[in-house]
Amino acid sequence: MSKTPTLTTAAGIPVVDNQNSLSAGPRGPLLLQDFHLIEKLQHFNRERIPERVVHAKGSGAHGTFTVTHNISHLSKAKLFSEIGKKTDMFMRISTVGGERGSADTERDPRGFAMKFYTEEGNWDLVGNNTPMFFIKDAIKFPDFIHTQKRDPQTNLKSPTMMFDFWSKAPESLHQVTMLFSDRGTPDGHRHMHGFGSHTYSLINDKDERVYVKWHFTTQQGIKNLSAAEAVRLAGEDPDYSQRDLFNAIATGDFPRWEVRLQVATEAELVAWEARTGWNPFDVTKVWPHADFPRIPVGMIELNRNAANYHAEVEQVAFSPANIVPGMGYSPDKMLQGRLFAYHDAQLYRIGANHQHLPVNAPRCPFHNHQADGAMAIHSGSTTPNYENVDAAGTNPSGFGHGDAGWELSGIAGRYDGRVKEDDYTQAGNLFRLLPAQEKQNLFDNMAGPLSQVNVEIMERQLAHLDQADAAYGAGVRAALRKHGINID
Repeated sequence: MSKTPTLTTAAGIPVVDNQNSLSAGPRGPLLLQDFHLIEKLQHFNRERIPERVVHAKGSGAHGTFTVTHNISHLSKAKLFSEIGKKTDMFMRISTVGGERGSADTERDPRGFAMKFYTEEGNWDLVGNNTPMFFIKDAIKFPDFIHTQKRDPQTNLKSPTMMFDFWSKAPESLHQVTMLFSDRGTPDGHRHMHGFGSHTYSLINDKDERVYVKWHFTTQQGIKNLSAAEAVRLAGEDPDYSQRDLFNAIATGDFPRWEVRLQVATEAELVAWEARTGWNPFDVTKVWPHADFPRIPVGMIELNRNAANYHAEVEQVAFSPANIVPGMGYSPDKMLQGRLFAYHDAQLYRIGANHQHLPVNAPRCPFHNHQADGAMAIHSGSTTPNYENVDAAGTNPSGFGHGDAGWELSGIAGRYDGRVKEDDYTQAGNLFRLLPAQEKQNLFDNMAGPLSQVNVEIMERQLAHLDQADAAYGAGVRAALRKHGINID
């Protein structure tokens, strides 16, 4: 039988008594010199780092990505270099709007974030369980998220705030339709697809670029909760999804997702936009599979639970700016904003040296000139923390790593594409894909919160549904009548 380790302070000093504070006599006041008491209380007061503004309630696990098909002609990234190659990774799945203690069965998109520890550095792919998003420009993101949080006066969730925003932003209808469909309440984290959502790019060894959309198809099959079942679980087991994922991995039932890509050249996207009128870099839109078929790439398997939730799941820090040679970004305005916002959020939440933490640290050799600051685990190098200017110049080319960059044109300014873009056809297409019962569920799911808003907002939202599909608006009107509301 192993011996219990001796309890010590954080400095390694043995603790004589962890049950009784130092006091002036048996009933007297406590003494400031009781360092163990002070340290214990100080650390307890600081055990919670600021929670994520979004994606606060999450689950995570370690796993592997295995290449099953050759895409080396599309990307020179070394993790894709040969079939059968395995790369360690970490995945975090989360709700978006709720706090850390909220139920993980609530109607909400799910964050789907992955960190791949490649030999060329960490690749972070930050997406959702939906292939589209609510807005197309990052400048609207804080406003949108505020509507999903709590009313600043009542501190209650507010359907009025949500539908006031959505009804004035028809670009949101595609995602709103997905949210209020059955897929708005997935049955746990294992039974849903994941998506990179944004358009990214890949660069091959000839420095040729293609644009791509990442898809992660669950091998466990899609399963969703009914609205009533989701509400029941929120009360009886608010950690239902987290428990399901942890227990599945603990018992060896490792969840898997097939990794697939949609691929398009710039010329193909130009032709597609000319034909459809849809901006291929607009994250409120999808690339139809008929136009851009998905090709297989590999398989993700989650096969090891975190040893410590706080150290790994809570402190894991993602940023879509983290890409490796052979990968690139796109002109997607939401993605461009996130390239800054994610890293900045981690600097606030965890600190300037959050990438020193084991779950975030690269597993390949690395060297930079970032030194000092709080929790600088890797500071102390004997090399200078600066680089001399090269008098001969460095002759930069493009974005680097063979990425030639994008050709740009036009006048710098603020442009509102909504005045001419079609925000209804794809939302209508999604609605028309749903079986009859799922359409009825969509009507009922949306009518519940919509019935709680004022008539002006209600009519504005219904007008958007009518433009997507007349049957969509009619169905929600019929469901509203069950709540005693007649909007004709």
